Amino acid sequence: MPRWNAFSYVFGPVVGLVAIGIMILILRWAFARGKSVVERPSKNGSPAEYGMLVPIASPADYIQGEMLRQQLLTAGIRATLATTTEGPRLLIWPSDQGKAQKILSRGR
Repeated sequence: MPRWNAFSYVFGPVVGLVAIGIMILILRWAFARGKSVVERPSKNGSPAEYGMLVPIASPADYIQGEMLRQQLLTAGIRATLATTTEGPRLLIWPSDQGKAQKILSRGR
């Protein structure tokens, strides 16, 4: 049997306290509120809540909106189709607004 010395009486409690401290940190991280790594479900906003993007068209349904978006993408204009509280909206950057209106008016 190994010989016990003065450090062996301190070593056990220190290891126990370190293990409890690590468990406390892990549990605080796991049960913290507001810092979840799981994405929240998206919510629909009004057309004005999409930052700098401006609504260019309000299609009747999502399929028609996707067809309009594809027309703009073919012309080199970046467009986003968003489901807003007022229905689907086609959103673009303000600098592309004039060109997009010409393209969409030709398609109708």
